[in-house]
Amino acid sequence: MPTISSQSTCQTVITTFELTPGTCYDLLDALKDAYANFISKQPGFVGAGLHVNDAQTRIANYSQWRHREDFLAMLRSDEMRQRNRHIASLCKSFEPVMYDVVTAFDAKD
Repeated sequence: MPTISSQSTCQTVITTFELTPGTCYDLLDALKDAYANFISKQPGFVGAGLHVNDAQTRIANYSQWRHREDFLAMLRSDEMRQRNRHIASLCKSFEPVMYDVVTAFDAKD
């Protein structure tokens, strides 16, 4: 499971997908299948989450990897390249961006 912490040494990747409401659940199915059957089994994978906005026009994906190179190796694999072509056909655009956690805040009692 992903953990948001400035002490983490993980590579955080946030991917946003722009789509139409008519393809939202098709894209979610493709992403769930990719995570269940391929991505989660790759070296360095830590965890991920999928989020959908109310209008079903955007999906945000948050994932963490032990190292930047682990994510890049998965992304460049033949299987993921094929999956990404299918994913691209279901949305207007998508963009994975690598981030470092600078600060995290917890609720104060």
